[in-house]
Amino acid sequence: MRTTLFAAIAVALAGAGVCASGATMARPARPAEIIGTTQLPRSVQPSHYDVAITPHVGKLSFDGKVTVAIDVLQSTASITLNAIDLKFSSVKLVSTSGHATIGTPRVAIDAAAQTATFTFDKPLPIGSYSLSMDYTGKIDTQANGLFVIDYDTKSGHKQALYTQFENSDARRFIPSWDEPAYKATFSLTATVPTGQMAVSNMPAAQKTDLGNGLTRVAFQPSPRMSTYLLFFGTGDFDRVTTHAGATEIGVVTQKGLSAQASFALDSAKSILTEYNDYFGTPYPLPKLDNIASPGSSQFFAAMENWGAIFTFEYAMLLDPSISTQADKEGVFSDEAHEMAHQWFGDLVTMRWWDDLWLNEGFASWMATRTTEKLHPEWHAELGTVDIRETAMGLDAEATSHPIVQKVETVEQANQAFDAITYSKGESVIRMLENYVGADTWRDGVRRYIKDHAYGNTVSDDLWKAMETVTDKPITTIAHDFTLQPGVPLIRLASESCKNGNTVLELTQGQFSKGASNRMLRHWHVPVIAQTVGGKAASTLVNGEASLVVPGCGPVVINAGQGGYYRTLYTSEAFAALSAHYAKLAPIDQLGLLDDTLALGLAGLQPASSVLDLIKAAPADADPVLWGNIAQVLDSLPRYYRDGDPGQASFRAFAIARLEPVFDRVGWDAKPGESATVAILRDQLIGTLSDLGDQRVIKEVRRRYAAQATDPSAVPAPLRKTITAVVAYTADAATWDQLHERAQTEKTPLVKDTLYAFLASAKDEALARRALELALTSEPGATNSANMISTVSRRHPELAFDFAVAHREQINQLVDSTSRSQYYPRLANASLDPAMIGKLRAFAQAYIAPTSRRDADTAVANIQYRIGVRKDRLPAIDAWLKKNG
Repeated sequence: MRTTLFAAIAVALAGAGVCASGATMARPARPAEIIGTTQLPRSVQPSHYDVAITPHVGKLSFDGKVTVAIDVLQSTASITLNAIDLKFSSVKLVSTSGHATIGTPRVAIDAAAQTATFTFDKPLPIGSYSLSMDYTGKIDTQANGLFVIDYDTKSGHKQALYTQFENSDARRFIPSWDEPAYKATFSLTATVPTGQMAVSNMPAAQKTDLGNGLTRVAFQPSPRMSTYLLFFGTGDFDRVTTHAGATEIGVVTQKGLSAQASFALDSAKSILTEYNDYFGTPYPLPKLDNIASPGSSQFFAAMENWGAIFTFEYAMLLDPSISTQADKEGVFSDEAHEMAHQWFGDLVTMRWWDDLWLNEGFASWMATRTTEKLHPEWHAELGTVDIRETAMGLDAEATSHPIVQKVETVEQANQAFDAITYSKGESVIRMLENYVGADTWRDGVRRYIKDHAYGNTVSDDLWKAMETVTDKPITTIAHDFTLQPGVPLIRLASESCKNGNTVLELTQGQFSKGASNRMLRHWHVPVIAQTVGGKAASTLVNGEASLVVPGCGPVVINAGQGGYYRTLYTSEAFAALSAHYAKLAPIDQLGLLDDTLALGLAGLQPASSVLDLIKAAPADADPVLWGNIAQVLDSLPRYYRDGDPGQASFRAFAIARLEPVFDRVGWDAKPGESATVAILRDQLIGTLSDLGDQRVIKEVRRRYAAQATDPSAVPAPLRKTITAVVAYTADAATWDQLHERAQTEKTPLVKDTLYAFLASAKDEALARRALELALTSEPGATNSANMISTVSRRHPELAFDFAVAHREQINQLVDSTSRSQYYPRLANASLDPAMIGKLRAFAQAYIAPTSRRDADTAVANIQYRIGVRKDRLPAIDAWLKKNG
C-alpha cells in the first residue's frame, strides 16, 4: 500500500498534470472542439469530473453528486449530456470566471435518447463554468453501470459492487458526456461500509472514518481519459501486489482467494515489462490492478478500465480443484489483451465506435504476439489459424460488415464487439506486420502511440504513422481490408516447373458461404508461397499475378498462414499436397485443413476433401492439429439430424480416427509432457464422448463414481472435463445429483461451472429442466442467461422458443442494449426451416430496424446449414461408404 506522504505527493502531481510514476500527462492548454461523430451538441465540453458516490446495496440504489468543469465553446441556452435512470434533485451552474450562479435550469429527460437537457433563461456566454448535480441512480443486477454480484462463500453470503461502462453505460453512474472523444480527468470519492476495500483507477489518496460503519475513500485524480474507462468497486476483498519498475501491480480478489491469483500476478509483471519496451512509452499510472469478480456476463469476460482491469473469476483465477492447462493459457491471454488496452484504447482511444477495432483488434493481436514471445512452449502461433477461421466464418456471410464500420446508435455500438472487430482485426494486423516486417511495424506503432497519447484517433492516423517508417503501400492494403467486408479467395490457376522453379499463376476472387464465387470485391493481397520444405517467395496479388517459387514440387500458398484469405488449389495441386500432408509445417497443415473444410462446404471443391486430409494425418502429428481435427469431426455430425443414417456412419469413422490418437495420449499425464498434449487430452475426451464413444463414456463414468473413495481417479486437470461429460450424458438421477452439488457448492467459480454443466445435457427433458431452473434466482442473476445459451448449443429450437415465451423475464437477465444479439444467437445452430420465419417475426416485433444484423446473420447461418445438409452431406456419405 502507498504511504500517506506518497499519496499526498501523488495528488499534487496529478493536479499538475503529472502521474505519480513521473510521466507527464498531456492536458490541452485550451479546449479543442470535438470532431467526428457525436450524439451530443458540440457547444459544451467537459475537462474534469469531481464525483462522490454513496451506494445503498439493500435498496439497489445510490446517491451521487458530481461537479463538472466545463467549457462553453459556443453561446447556448442549454446543456445536454448523457444520463440513464438518473433522477436529479439539484442542478447548479456557476461561472468560474465571475463565480456567479447562473440560475436554476429547467431539467428535461429524454429516455430514448439517453440524455438530460438543462435549459437556462438566457444563452450562456462562451467561457468556463462549474456544473454541479445531485442525483440518484440504480444499482443493477447485470454487469452494466454500477452493479451488484451476490455470491456464497464458506463464511456466508456476500455482496460486492463493481462498474462496467463500455460501451455506453457510464451515463448510468454519472451524468456525463459519455462518448470516447470527450476525454476528461476524474476525481472519485466513495462512501463504503467500513472494513470493505474500495478500488478505482488510481490509488486511494485519503480515507476518513465517518462513524456509523461508513468510511469515505477519496482517490487520486485520474489521467485524461474517456468516461467508459472509469472504474469503481467495493467489497470484502484481498489484494496482493508486486512491482514492475515504478508501477505497483495488484490483483484484487474476494477474501481468501488471493492464492489463486499468483499466476495472474506473475504474468502481469512480465507482460507489463514487455509492453513498456514494445510500445516505447512507459505505462503512465502509478498502479495497475486486476480485479476478479464472481459471476459472468453473456458478452464480456474482462474490461480494460485504465489502471483497474475488471475480470470475471473464471477468466483470471486458477482454482487447483478444477483449472486446466487451457484455463491457464486463457488467463494469460485475457490479461495480455486487457493490459495491451492500457495503450491501445486507454492512452490512445478511438474517436468514435466506428474505429473500435483500433482498441480490440490491436489488443487481441498484441496478446497473441506476447504469448508467443513469453510462452513459446504453448505454441500460440498455431492458434492464429483458429482466430482467422473465427473471423472468416462470419466475414463470409452476406451480412458481414467492414472492420471500420458505421455506428449510429448505442445498440449498434454494442453489436460492434464481434469476431470482425476482434479476430479479423487481429488477423489483418498480423498480415500487415508480416508484410512490412516486425521491427518496422513496431516502429510505426511507437510513432502512433507517441503522436496521439491522451488523445483520440481514427484508423487513418495509424496508417499515417506507418507511412513514416515504410515505403510499402500499407494504406492501400489496409483500406482494402478494413473499409470493405468479405474474404478474398486466391485461386491457383496453374503451376509449372521451369528451370528448377515453380511458376504459379494466381487469380483473385471472393469467398462466400454457399454463394457463387463471382468477384464482388477487390483487394491488394500479400501472398507468400513455397514448395514443401523449400524457400518462400511473395507477391502482391492485385486481380491476378505470377509468382516464381524456388524449387519444384507441391506448393503451399499462404505459407505460414499469415494472410487473410482462402486458397483454392487445382484438383491436381490439392492431391499433391494431400499426399505430402504429413510433411507440411503444422501451421500449414492447420490452414489447409480449415480452407478445405470451408471450401468444401461452400461447394467450391468436394465436401469430402477434408476427410482425405484427416485420413492422411499421421498419428504423431502435432497435438494442435489433432485438436483441430477433433473439432472438425465433432462439428460435421451436427449438420445431420439425429437419426439420419449418415450420422452413425460418420461418428463411427470419427471415433475410429481419434481413438488411436487418444490411446497415445492416455488418460493420465506423463512426466514432462507438453502443454499442447495436456490440452489435447481434454479435447479428445470431450469429443469422443460427444461422438458417442461408449468406451470413453464408460471410463468417464467409472472415474467420476470412484472419486469419492479414490482421489486419483479424477486428477484435478481432468475434473472439469469429466464432470462436463457426466453432465452431457446424464440421466435424470445423475442430473439431480449434479444439481444438488451445485446447490451446496460454496466456491463461486465451481458453483457457476456446475450450473453451466446442468444446461449442457443432451437429453431434451433435462434441457427443459435447465431452462426452468434458469428462470429462478438459484443460479445467480448473472448466470441464468448463460444457462439458456448453453442449452441452445444442443437444443436451439427449444431454447429460442422458451426464451421468446418468457421474454419479459429473460429481458431482466440480459442488459437492454444486448437483447438484439442475445435472442437471435440462441437459434444459430438450428437446422429447422421454420426457425427462419420465427427469427424474422421476432426481429420485426422486438428489434429496431437499425439493430437487426445479428438476426439477419442467424437467418443466413441457418440457411447455410440447411444447404450443407441438403447439398454437401451426400458427398460425405459417399466417401464414408467408399473409405469406411
